[in-house]
Amino acid sequence: ILCYAMQTLRCCAIVGHVHDELIIECSRDVSVNAICEQMGRTPSWAEGLLLRADGYECDFYQKD
Repeated sequence: ILCYAMQTLRCCAIVGHVHDELIIECSRDVSVNAICEQMGRTPSWAEGLLLRADGYECDFYQKD
């Protein structure tokens, strides 16, 4: 599921991932909600699976 999300976010600068988290570097005008919406999309091969993503912004990586 994380790999699918990474593929759909290939326009973003994904600089790392930890378990079920992505670490993305981007400009401040990128919406966290837009990224979460993209990550919460269910792949066609997992029809019926309910997904949801949460996110936060910070100046350096920190565990939420």
